[in-house]
Amino acid sequence: MAVSPPVCDFGARASDFSLPNPDGRIFSLHELAGARGTLVMFICNHCPYVQAIIDRVQRDAGELQAYGIGVVAISANDIVSYPQDAPEHMKTLAQRLGFTFPYLYDETQAVARAYGAECTPDFFGYNADLELQYRGRLDSSGRSAGAPDARRELFEAMIQIAETGQGPREQVPSMGCSIKWKC
Repeated sequence: MAVSPPVCDFGARASDFSLPNPDGRIFSLHELAGARGTLVMFICNHCPYVQAIIDRVQRDAGELQAYGIGVVAISANDIVSYPQDAPEHMKTLAQRLGFTFPYLYDETQAVARAYGAECTPDFFGYNADLELQYRGRLDSSGRSAGAPDARRELFEAMIQIAETGQGPREQVPSMGCSIKWKC
């Protein structure tokens, strides 16, 4: 069942974290934060909503990083119920697509809970002071990719945040599969 997260809680502070990538290297929010803003994405391997946009996520992440925006993806799904989201499969996906950002595993799901993540994909766009300014969708894609010329809502919002410190007041929530919480 599709889930949409709540609207942006402007100014909410980013929760710090220290999480491993599939190789076991630990990354913290503060080492990943960009000088002009930070994008924290909750994604996973199996979700059709993520699969529909993952190439666009990679494209936008690379351009945002070149603009001084830090980017990180986190998977928090229960891998007992969804083994395709396990770290070894995360590593394969990241290598196949050439991720330019760390793809981290939140085994305890504490980081996903601290952020209030609800679905995959769920995007959190922060300004340089790590204050939330965007909690919307990537673009008009759903379970299948939107038009090739779809407006790049997340990308445009993050550039605005980098330039002004403020996100757009009009935001369309992301939609995706619910986070697969442990019982």
